[in-house]
Amino acid sequence: MKLLFCCEQYWPSRGGVQEVIRQIAERLVRAGHEVEVATSVNKERTSDVLGGVRIHAFDVSGSLVTGLKGEVERYQKFVRSFDGDAILIKAAQQWSFDALWPVLDDIKTRKIFVPCGFSSLYEPTFARYFAQMPDILRKFDHLIFYAESYRDIDFARSHEIKNFTVIPNGASEIDFGGGRTGKLREKFGIPTDDFLFLTVGSPIQMKGHQEVGAAFAEMNVGSRNATLILNGHWPERSLLSVLRLFLRPQTVARGLVVLWRKGWRGVWERLFPKPSFVDALASQAADSDARGSETRQGTKRVLCLDLPRSDVIDAFFEADLFVFASKVEYSPLVLFESAAAGTPFLTVPAGNAAEIVQWTGGGMLCPADSDERGYVNASPNVLASEMEKAMQSEYLLRQLGAAGRKSWQERFTWEKIARSYEKVLQGDVRPA
Repeated sequence: MKLLFCCEQYWPSRGGVQEVIRQIAERLVRAGHEVEVATSVNKERTSDVLGGVRIHAFDVSGSLVTGLKGEVERYQKFVRSFDGDAILIKAAQQWSFDALWPVLDDIKTRKIFVPCGFSSLYEPTFARYFAQMPDILRKFDHLIFYAESYRDIDFARSHEIKNFTVIPNGASEIDFGGGRTGKLREKFGIPTDDFLFLTVGSPIQMKGHQEVGAAFAEMNVGSRNATLILNGHWPERSLLSVLRLFLRPQTVARGLVVLWRKGWRGVWERLFPKPSFVDALASQAADSDARGSETRQGTKRVLCLDLPRSDVIDAFFEADLFVFASKVEYSPLVLFESAAAGTPFLTVPAGNAAEIVQWTGGGMLCPADSDERGYVNASPNVLASEMEKAMQSEYLLRQLGAAGRKSWQERFTWEKIARSYEKVLQGDVRPA
């Protein structure tokens, strides 16, 4: 087959959408198909061919709600004129899908759409957008959903749209086919007997890093030492913003006071502040150290990291428990990756996390409330309690880890999932 995949971002950009499309596209190329991708311009991209996939870049941005800008007509013309067997478009609420609304009837090639969760379904500013969505969905030959029950598939069912298939996400057999190396603990000086908690995701404001950090600060680790790795892209001040600060007289005055009181380290911390909960954890850990000789209370340490992919994979293997408190999700890849590594996970019910717990048998669900717009609000107190229970249940964690690893090997490798996509792209499917 000759295939075209359309997505807002693609490699070297990192994220859930990019990762799924890349994993599927490269495996279909290895299966003998010709795959092209239409996506955004990326200055870090050094080649228009990656893993056998040809990349076409367009300078387009925005959405129908915020406004489309750039080479919209060029993109529309490119997709309309694509001479192939199928076109797959990934994710609503972004230009790669929205820009095609006016020309969908002109595209005669088989069209498949992956809604990817409808994260803004309950946002007032998207009311008109989703009022038009049923008619747009009916213009596609087939839809792919990641969950049996979530807002996007429920939306389709409520409008009697039945031409869809449920295909879950997964984790790479290339990345997770090996095993524990022990290099990550050695690299960061984490003792082998420390209980290692891990969370991974960006942006950290939405992926629950603060909630996990606050829960870790509150939890009682007993007599055992524990380390928490919070991995993600941490915000940084640019050099320009720092120089601008120094041009303000009041900043210079305050800086001299801080320098006199706390030295150069104090100035550095003022310019590059850590998240507030990290300071709270450091204070709590210091209190634990002070009490250690009397109460035998274990110590806690937190590491805020932005690891390269190879180290993230090692972290999954070496962690004792993956903790996920994201505010909004669809089908979080990190839960499948945790299962692939044989590491048990504790997750709030964001997206279809509850389904992934059932599918993989590799994790536990932490209760959490959602607001009227569908955002999950994890309670640090509740999360701390669940983390304590997990830490004290080593036999259960071993069982969950083994079950998750087995389920991944049997059902959730990208190689197996790519075959399901292949059937849909070929038209070898029946309505739900």
